[in-house]
Amino acid sequence: MAGRPDVDEPWGYILCATPRTGSTYLCSLLASTGVLGRPESYFREQDEVAWATRFGLETEGHRVQDHPCFVDAVREAASTENGVFGSRIMWGSIERLVEGIGRERLVSDSATLQAALGRLAFVHLVRDDVVGQAVSWARAEQSGYWQQGDVVRSAVAPDVARMLGLVETIEDHNGSWQAWFTANAITPCVLTYEALTSDPRATVTTIADLVGVTVPPAWRPGTAHHRQADQVNADWSDLLRSALETRDRS
Repeated sequence: MAGRPDVDEPWGYILCATPRTGSTYLCSLLASTGVLGRPESYFREQDEVAWATRFGLETEGHRVQDHPCFVDAVREAASTENGVFGSRIMWGSIERLVEGIGRERLVSDSATLQAALGRLAFVHLVRDDVVGQAVSWARAEQSGYWQQGDVVRSAVAPDVARMLGLVETIEDHNGSWQAWFTANAITPCVLTYEALTSDPRATVTTIADLVGVTVPPAWRPGTAHHRQADQVNADWSDLLRSALETRDRS
């Protein structure tokens, strides 16, 4: 399922990720091409009401009332004029999405998703440096600064226990994604944060090839990715690696 589609019309894609893998940056790059959908975290449950309100749909509490209608609205909003659909999903949202579609459950989650969203390719975005990912995640939680434009809300201090927990969370979520791919007979296109930040155009071109479209020759990645890592991250990473070594010896 990870190869180039053997059909004339382009496919859509789902970007499967965990926090602090560069997925926000990648989504902005993909949307800026004008031909690779408009990927956002449409199906993040905490944001469901906000998206539903934007689409003019009725909500009740923290849920949209008609989830299948919500999915249809997302498909329209997340597709570019050439028919390519794009969305980002973090682990923890996929079950809600599949169950919320409300149509007859098919032989697999993948089949259910494609019945609602069209033919899909799956991209798994990971970060090779799990320690750096956990540090970045912990720091963002403390400061409130997740991406450019956010305002730092508070000072930060190293919380080794929290970072150790986030390493376990990242490994668990990556493992859960892999198990889900296996259960659904999916061979995802695996991309890394490191490759994305090193050569963003190559990463975007890989996804374009995957869904069967061509990136416009004039397209450029635009503003370079702003790496948030600094000496604080480096110091916390040293602390975390030391803690992991101690844990592994015990």
